[in-house]
Amino acid sequence: MISELNQSLEKAVNHLRQELAGISVGRANAALIDEVSVEVYGSSMPLKNTANISCPDSQTIRIEPWDKTVLEAIEKGIIASNTGMMPQNMGECILLKVPLMTEERRRQIVKKVHDLAENSKISIRNIRQDYVKKIKHQKDQKEISEDEAKHQEKQVQEKIDETNKMVDEIYKKKEADILSV
Repeated sequence: MISELNQSLEKAVNHLRQELAGISVGRANAALIDEVSVEVYGSSMPLKNTANISCPDSQTIRIEPWDKTVLEAIEKGIIASNTGMMPQNMGECILLKVPLMTEERRRQIVKKVHDLAENSKISIRNIRQDYVKKIKHQKDQKEISEDEAKHQEKQVQEKIDETNKMVDEIYKKKEADILSV
């Protein structure tokens, strides 16, 4: 049961890390466009499955499609995904300039990061509730003793506390990264 709990908590933390990777901090990063999907060959697919993505400098993301005929579709996908960056079609590739961050924009992004961290903590609390219910059900069904139930609840709470601490550390690191000029 604890290994299942660990997996659930790990998924929650990994989801937070993924969400935070896509948040701009004023530097080019391929993760900023991870969520962009492109309409090509009659279906929607992730941008990273259609092109090579690189960062030639700290302010530019370069997208070089494997098939040059999909340049326009990539451009439309980037605009539609509302990344805040305007694609520049160079004929062979697309360049995205990452805008410089103002103090106000940094504060807005920190609020967004805080909300993501709080949502992560909510999902962790929900995971805790699920496991506590399972333990109580096992106790009610006489599958485990009351002492064993208390022991398992204590283990669950320790894992939850550990994971919440990890979420706080991830949040503080991202906040510092965003606020550093």
